[in-house]
Amino acid sequence: MVLQYKLKKGERWIDYKGKEKFKNKDKVSDYDWRLVNQDKTKVLVKPTNYTKVMKRFRQIEWFKRH
Repeated sequence: MVLQYKLKKGERWIDYKGKEKFKNKDKVSDYDWRLVNQDKTKVLVKPTNYTKVMKRFRQIEWFKRH
């Protein structure tokens, strides 16, 4: 899974590499977030806020391990 973000008014999705490499130290709420599969062919979580995307990410990871 790949976590991606873009400015709410932006057009291009950027892969999230970690908070140390997060380009802008602005508020996380200024961005749209989404989750895509590793090949980036299928959107697993539609663009929404960070907390909803991370909640779904944790659910998927939990089900993969149990």
